[in-house]
Amino acid sequence: MRKIMILTALTVLVSVSAGAQSVYDATNIASKDLSGTARFVGMGGAMGALGGDISTIGTNPAGIGIYRSNDIMTSFGYSSTGVESKYGGQSFNMDKNRWNFDNAGVVFSTKVGNVTSLRYVNFAFNYQKVKSFNRNMTTAGDLNGHSQTYLMAAMSDGITKPMWDNNNPFNTDVIGWMSALGYEGYLISPSLTTDKTPYPLEDADGKPIVDENGKPLYTNYDFYTSVLGDGDRPYLREFRSRESGGVNQFDFNVAFNFNDRFYLGLTIGAYDVNYNKYTLYGEDFRTEKGEATGSGYTLESFNKVTGAGFDFKLGAIVRPFEDSPLRIGFAIHTPTFYNLTWATSARLVSELYEGDKLVTTTVDSYDYLDNRDMKQDYKINTPWVYNLSLGYTVGTQLALGAEYEYKDYSTTKFYDYNGDNMEWQTNESKLCLKGVNTFRIGAEYKVIPQFALRAGYNYSSSAFKNDAIKAYHEYFINTDTDYTNLKSLSNYTLGIGYRGSAFYADLAYKYSVQKGDFYPFDSSASGLKDPLAAAKLTDTRSQVILTLGMRF
Repeated sequence: MRKIMILTALTVLVSVSAGAQSVYDATNIASKDLSGTARFVGMGGAMGALGGDISTIGTNPAGIGIYRSNDIMTSFGYSSTGVESKYGGQSFNMDKNRWNFDNAGVVFSTKVGNVTSLRYVNFAFNYQKVKSFNRNMTTAGDLNGHSQTYLMAAMSDGITKPMWDNNNPFNTDVIGWMSALGYEGYLISPSLTTDKTPYPLEDADGKPIVDENGKPLYTNYDFYTSVLGDGDRPYLREFRSRESGGVNQFDFNVAFNFNDRFYLGLTIGAYDVNYNKYTLYGEDFRTEKGEATGSGYTLESFNKVTGAGFDFKLGAIVRPFEDSPLRIGFAIHTPTFYNLTWATSARLVSELYEGDKLVTTTVDSYDYLDNRDMKQDYKINTPWVYNLSLGYTVGTQLALGAEYEYKDYSTTKFYDYNGDNMEWQTNESKLCLKGVNTFRIGAEYKVIPQFALRAGYNYSSSAFKNDAIKAYHEYFINTDTDYTNLKSLSNYTLGIGYRGSAFYADLAYKYSVQKGDFYPFDSSASGLKDPLAAAKLTDTRSQVILTLGMRF
């Protein structure tokens, strides 16, 4: 470890002002899975205008106004998640299986009467896991000349020697963590020059170091270079990531039924976020022929996001023609206003040659921060959501639903803990993200009054622009440089249901598939003509959901 000035313990937990979450993490938190009751999932979530299911509390709150009896239910299931990565002609697969508790809710329906236009006033509460982060992936392969160390060097340009000497590099506003890891791990160093800069290069005995012409060498601390030489060929030894946690949604609803033709609903939503991400990134430094030299490094990043948020949802359903079962639904959701805490730490182990000797250096942020994570409080405002839905029934046997939803992720806004706009991150939302169009269709057919079959399809376009990258400000404390530009998401669903006089049971199967382009880091700092090729990811998830309930 280089000699540094350790700051007082009281400043260790103070947030570095330039450090922040990326738009990729914000988009992950803001997006939602197709989840809820087995009936809702079995119909592809296309029930905004049909209503009569507790899960519509989170899409179109007016759907609770369709109820004419009390209802209590719970849902649980089993899911299997798989990630396939194809990179450099190799394929890697990671799977994760787990049991899920998906939803629990209750509806209280109160009949006002038939004299006034107001027929029913209904109240509802629902818990639902709207996002699951459980996902593992791995990949490896030739980086074709690109290296994460070039990113470290580019982020370090402008850092002077006094800045290194007079600061704890992991707890200062003027040095980013990628710079600190690279410098302390000897993966980057100030560039060499024969110009007389203030910093002469000396050996261990204090004697000047000269070039091949006998000219003394100096170090220019304004510019940095990677430890990689011209003949070295970086190779991605291994990348592994492990994500876990989820977003829990708690909805409180009141809905009104006017003349059995107009329904109005309001939902207040509360959210609980728990997101954990661990990444391991390692490079081998090889010869031009691709032979391993034994040198290289590994970087481990530990990240945790916790917090809470709230939003408001307003919806309406109208039956425009008295003699027609056609229903039209409208809903608008405010942004979710999140207050979040991000905790992070990092550990780098480098193995580099000094002459013929392989020297190992370990750099751990815990050693610089009194064995603590660095924490930062910040705020995110997710986009507004606009929803239009149609519902149609044929007699008592067939129900059809269709839905369109729009959510513009480029309007995601970041604020620091004081409420001041984090302009750099908010601008990255505009540069990297775009509007998402979601389409849902679903059908339910009652073979007999007690038994129903269901099917649905759900499609969401990509939230990322084609040229999106995970950009790094030079002062950022993020060390997980990987990012994935996810493409469109498709959900295919099937379901069956039983309705008794009071008890009911529904079973649904959902298959989700989403492709994406994975990059271990932004390669623009490498200075090579050809950008780093993406690993092609395919995320799949199979889920079985069982809902048990009673109406009374």
